[in-house]
Amino acid sequence: FYTATFALPYLRQTQGNIINVASLVASIGQKHAAPYVATKGAIVSMTKAMAVDESRYNVRVNCISPGNVMTPLWEELAGQTPDALATIKEGENAQALCRRFLQPLSSSFGSSRFASSSFKAADLTVEKSHDPKPKPDPSTLVFGKQFSDHMLTIHWSEKGGWEAPQIKPFQNLSLHPATSALHYSVQLFEGMKAFRGADNHIRLFRPMLNMERMYRSADRCCLPAFDKQELLECIKKLIEVDQEWVPYSSNASLYIRPTYIGMEPSLGVSRSGQALLFVIVGPVGPYFATGTFNPVSLLADPRYVRACRGGVGAYKMGGNYGPTIAIQTEALRQGCQQVLWLYGEDEEITEVGTMNLFIYWTTEKGERELVTPPLDGIILPGVTRQSLLDLAREWGEFKVTERTVVMKEFLEALKAGRVREVFGAGTACVVCPVGSLLYKGQVLHYLINCPEVLHKFNLYSMLSFDSKLY
Repeated sequence: FYTATFALPYLRQTQGNIINVASLVASIGQKHAAPYVATKGAIVSMTKAMAVDESRYNVRVNCISPGNVMTPLWEELAGQTPDALATIKEGENAQALCRRFLQPLSSSFGSSRFASSSFKAADLTVEKSHDPKPKPDPSTLVFGKQFSDHMLTIHWSEKGGWEAPQIKPFQNLSLHPATSALHYSVQLFEGMKAFRGADNHIRLFRPMLNMERMYRSADRCCLPAFDKQELLECIKKLIEVDQEWVPYSSNASLYIRPTYIGMEPSLGVSRSGQALLFVIVGPVGPYFATGTFNPVSLLADPRYVRACRGGVGAYKMGGNYGPTIAIQTEALRQGCQQVLWLYGEDEEITEVGTMNLFIYWTTEKGERELVTPPLDGIILPGVTRQSLLDLAREWGEFKVTERTVVMKEFLEALKAGRVREVFGAGTACVVCPVGSLLYKGQVLHYLINCPEVLHKFNLYSMLSFDSKLY
């Protein structure tokens, strides 16, 4: 009862993210029925109070129920409270009481300033650069080599919570040599784009999908939660400050790279007590040197895998990308531009380079089908991937399927002349056709004479934009 009434509210306010110890009541057991019921009742009541508290104040709370079952549906749980206002009041009273009783403990826990559950865009400060750089000619742009005048930084610590967001001149980071991101890849990132339309309005492409994916990656990386909408508002402000860096061109865009790293200055493998979320932006041209819509060649080597089930292939973490560089280098050595990643004894087709893969073919039954591998734990849930699937299903012109495709099935379709188009899709490259495949020493060609689906998937003109900044 005292744990539920005093310790949990105190931890929630000082730490921001806590584990409810409701499952501990199971250790009391039915032998001591009275304390079991009393303890369980007290903790369940506190759980409901915290659920309503999160709903009201956007505080992240993790709970393990008495049955050791995860209960993440806080809004639903709060809605089941008979008297929500009364429960909120009880929770506030318990927290006020806990502060009065536990005030002497604050010095032993460090700063008495409570951890903030998330930063707020309203608290953002802007420091303009006094030495702006010249803007590059859009026709000369390559991918990822040039950056704007400003960046967004947001610091977090277990002791103080989230600090106010800052937009400041683009600059180097100062990192402790033992920073956990450097040693153990406690790191994740996102990739987004802003486009300047013919009407001179700047638009983001489905940005909330990136925020949601970044949130999931942060949770998998044990980095603190944040408010997705607040981060998006901060990013929009950064683009507003650097709006002249958005190319005046239909063939170029502003690439946005939100990054989130653990900053714990320790060599111990553990959850980071410090973190930094930062965003850098820069104008980009085509991802591939061959251009935006020129077919690329692939190396398919079953000896190498990009990710495995049970791992982190479905999350956008830096550790998924670094190890692929050696295989990418081998592909280039063999005259290919990208890697077709296979998985398992059946050689499941997964991704192509850093892109999601699509195959447009005629099935053995004579149906036209657009197929892409399913989100089964080894496939990154790409924003462009989802957009293509949404469009294709809206058109209703052919069958759209998310299922496993193995190399044997693909090779049989290729031999029978049923493969119509193969292409990759991603934020950096948008859509990129595949022209040939090097597999076990044999070069397989599938010429694209009239890529009907690829032309329909011209994202710059076909996909709708979700956000208008100005």
